[in-house]
This record gives sequence, structure tokens and C-alpha cells, in this order.
Amino acid sequence: MIVEKFKKTINEKIILENKVSHLSSEVKFSIDKIYKTLKKGGKIFLCGNGGSAADAQHLSAEFLVRLRPHVNRKPFPVISLALDTSTLTACGNDLGFEQIFARNLEALANKKDLLIAISTSGNSKNIINVLKYAKRKKIYSICFLGGSGGSAQKISNYNLIVPSNNVARIQEIHIFLGHFIFEEVENLLIKK
Repeated sequence: MIVEKFKKTINEKIILENKVSHLSSEVKFSIDKIYKTLKKGGKIFLCGNGGSAADAQHLSAEFLVRLRPHVNRKPFPVISLALDTSTLTACGNDLGFEQIFARNLEALANKKDLLIAISTSGNSKNIINVLKYAKRKKIYSICFLGGSGGSAQKISNYNLIVPSNNVARIQEIHIFLGHFIFEEVENLLIKK
């Protein structure tokens, strides 16, 4: 029973991976946009909730420290908005959880920066609010979304939507997309 379920899950993941191959132009656009932002001295900000927050932190660490063990290069300003528990809990307590990302972006970002929001549903209030803030301040935004994209897809400047309602599979594809995009951005930045 477990073996069959395991094989079925692998097959479902393979089918979904094949479905996201249609995102090739969106992936190329995202690579170019992130590269140009960093090349011009801008910063990349990432945010998400739960597993998506972990993905935001993971991808941030890849550029702040090192993405690949054999590539040593300078750090790049890619910052997760979900790193500081004191700030997150103070903002959640004082201003509301729905403001945690917008408040941090307001303090740290400017027009030459870029926001990457990661959300499996595209409907989290704190994601919607940070996207609205970014739009008002002319900070370009890219969303990694799942399902139908939710409300976030209408606010974001650009979207990569994984066509699934299975949260685990969406998150697996999001981290794959993030790794692929960031590797290609790194190659451009260091001219590999």
C-alpha cells in the first residue's frame, strides 16, 4: 500500500513538473528582471507564510551566502522579510499580522528594488497587503503562486502559477523554480 502510494505521488509530481514547462517564458523573464535589478544596485525582497516563508529564507540564504558549493562569489542583497521574529511578532501584535511584510518593505525598499512573494493560495492578507504597497511605491513584484493564483495574481506585476491545489506539490515546484531562476541569475552576475 505505501509503495503504491509512494509511486503514485512520484508520478503526480512528474506530471505537474511537465505541466510547469509551459512557464519557460515566465522563468526567462523572471531571470532577466532579477538580474537587471541586482546589476543596477537594487535589492530583492522575498516573503511568504509557513513553508513559503521557509522557501523565502532558503532562497535568500542562497544569494547572501552561497548557492553552489563550487562557486565562490560576493554576496548579493536578497533579503527575506520573514527573518526577524522580534519584528514580526511586534508588528503582528501592534499593527496586525496582515501588515508584517508591508511594514518591513516600507522600511527597507525603494523603487529600484524587487519583491518576490511566494504563496500557494495567493490569498493571504499579508501577501495581498505587501503587493498593494509595492504597487503604490512602484516596486516591481513577481509572485510564485499555486492553484488559480488567487487575488495576488491581479495585484502582482508578474506571476509564475503552478497549476495544482496540492500544497506540498506546489511548494516543491516553487523551490525548484527558485533554484533554477537563482542559478541562472548567478551565472549572469558572475558571467559563468
